[in-house]
Amino acid sequence: MLADVLRWRREGQEMVRLTVIRARGSTPREEGAFMLLTQTEQTGTIGGGRLEWDCMAEGRALLASGGETVERHIPLGPAINQCCGGAVTVRIERVGVPEALEAEIRAEWERLPQLLLFGAGHVGRALARSLALLPLRLVWVDAREEEFGTVPPGVEAHVTEQWEPLVQGAPAGAGVLVLTQSHTLDALITGAALERGDLRYVGMIGSRTKRKRFESAFRQIDIPQEQIDRLVCPIGDFGVRDKRPEVIATFVTAEIAARMLCQTESCRGDVVSDTSISDIGDVTFAPILS
Repeated sequence: MLADVLRWRREGQEMVRLTVIRARGSTPREEGAFMLLTQTEQTGTIGGGRLEWDCMAEGRALLASGGETVERHIPLGPAINQCCGGAVTVRIERVGVPEALEAEIRAEWERLPQLLLFGAGHVGRALARSLALLPLRLVWVDAREEEFGTVPPGVEAHVTEQWEPLVQGAPAGAGVLVLTQSHTLDALITGAALERGDLRYVGMIGSRTKRKRFESAFRQIDIPQEQIDRLVCPIGDFGVRDKRPEVIATFVTAEIAARMLCQTESCRGDVVSDTSISDIGDVTFAPILS
C-alpha cells in the first residue's frame, strides 16, 4: 500500500480513501480497515463484494466531481445481495494531505509484529514471497547476496553474517524462523532465540530426528526445558507430506499467521502445535503496507 501511495504522489494522481468506521455483527472487514483509490487503480480492501464495488464507484464519482466527504451505512443483507448478516458504516473521503496518510501507514507498519527469516535458499525464497503477503515486518537474513534473487516489496533484506545483533535486538513478541544452509548455524541462531524466552514464535526447518539432537545440545548449554519446548520443528507440520518449497511455504505461512497475528486467547498458546488451521479465524489482519 505504501509503495502505491508513493507512486501515485509522484504521478500527481488524486486519491480517495474508503474506511470502515463502524462494523456490527458479521462483517467482511473490521473497524479501521481501509482502501485507497485513484480513477484507475486501487490498493487494500474493505471486504470485497457488492459492498466494496458500490463504495468504489461512489469514491471515484467523488474524485471526478470534487465532492465532500460522505458516510454510508450499509446493512449486509438482501438489499446488496451479501448475506453476512452485519452492517458497516463506510467513510468516503478525498485524501487531502498525502504526507499525513504516508505517516499513518508508516506508523501502522512499525506496530506490526516482526519476523526474522534466516536463510535464502529455495525454501527461504518461497517463504519470503509467501510471508511478504502478511501484515508482518519481515526481515530476511543471509550472508549470500546472490541467493536472495528478487526481494519482495516491503521485505527488509540483510546481507550479513552478523546474525547475533538481529536476534538480540528483536522486540519482545517477535518471531524467528531458521532455515540456513548450515546445521551449525541453525543451532546457534535457534539456541540464541530460545534463550531469550520472550519471542512469540521460534521455528526451525528439520525433521523430528534433528529436533531431538538439537534439544540435547540446548540442554547441555542450560536452556530451560520449558523454553526448548517452545521450539517449532518440524515447521508447517499439518500432515501433508509434500516437500516442494512452495508447499512447505504455504503451510509454514499459515502456521505463522495463526501464531503471530492472533488477537484472542484461543490461538495464543505457549506451543504453536496447539494452534490449528481452524484458529486462523481469530486472526485480525492490518492493512498490507507493501
